[in-house]
Amino acid sequence: MVKRVVVGMSGGVDSSIAAYLLKQQGYDVQCIFMKNWEDEDDEFYCSSEEDYNDAVQVCDLLDLLLHSVNFSKEYRENVFKYFLAEYKSGRTPNPDVLCNKEIKFKFFMEYALKLGADAIATGHHARINKSTDGVQLLKGIDRNKDQSYFLYLLGQKELSKTIFPIGDMTKSEVRKLAVKMDLPNSGKKDSTGICFIGERDFKSFLQQYLPAKPGKIITTEGKIVGQHDGLMYYTLGQRKGIGIGGGYGLTEEPWYVVKKDLDNNHLVIGQGHDHPGLYSKNIKARQLHWITSAPSIPFECTAKIRYRQKDQVCTITSIENRIATIKFTENQFAPTPGQSVVFYGDEQCLGGGIIETV
Repeated sequence: MVKRVVVGMSGGVDSSIAAYLLKQQGYDVQCIFMKNWEDEDDEFYCSSEEDYNDAVQVCDLLDLLLHSVNFSKEYRENVFKYFLAEYKSGRTPNPDVLCNKEIKFKFFMEYALKLGADAIATGHHARINKSTDGVQLLKGIDRNKDQSYFLYLLGQKELSKTIFPIGDMTKSEVRKLAVKMDLPNSGKKDSTGICFIGERDFKSFLQQYLPAKPGKIITTEGKIVGQHDGLMYYTLGQRKGIGIGGGYGLTEEPWYVVKKDLDNNHLVIGQGHDHPGLYSKNIKARQLHWITSAPSIPFECTAKIRYRQKDQVCTITSIENRIATIKFTENQFAPTPGQSVVFYGDEQCLGGGIIETV
């Protein structure tokens, strides 16, 4: 019987309502605010100090004990170093996925258990189902806010001690309840940007840690059309910020990043959203992780290659050395090395991997 639940309190409306609901259900609820980034805050993104103040106000209103813990060192070692290494290697990482695994469901969970927690809870829009196959991770009811994509690296150990109190609610229902409760953060916008770092000018932020190496922008036909600021600032399928206007080519269609040629330091672009270089039906994925058990191959399921994408029908045709070959029924727009491909069986998130090649 779960009695004490420790909630990861971010200062946002989702975690606040999660804590409120658990208290209403009779649990012994305590909260933890995590600070995971030490650099000075500035006016361009929501500071950790503001978030902490919101968390304090909510916990005071709900009469809940709030602990504060600093995981900045753990974040830099286990998430941020990987983040920089991936960009340096020409890939586009998804830090939110690793942040969940390494910080929220590892260091935070360990800290909560030391406080006597029987389980932890977060404000993620996801659900958990206990079955004969183990603990399953399910999509959140609100499909526009479902966050199971970012949680695919969790395993049985983590999920067996986790509660997602708002997984059965839509975002509008969460906000309405927050307004009804007169929570001070009821109108606070959802956080975006880099996990725990916030909303910043991405290029200037990355420049602080990685040296830029400008190079040529070339078309898929090999024509030099400009200069890029450094391949790490671009991602496959990117349209804005390339610096090549739509009227430059044979048509008025915009240009897209088709490839990053690391050997020659060339940014390869193609014109038009339908450019064939932007699409692929086949991808490979490394570092596979399955939430319950690995499927028999070949395996038909659906998958997402980016957050909020509609489920795409695919077949995992082979797995060798934890590298999967995946064939989609329809062409996929700009599969991006470093991003996650996450597998689903209807409502259930099965696991996923990191896109390696296309």
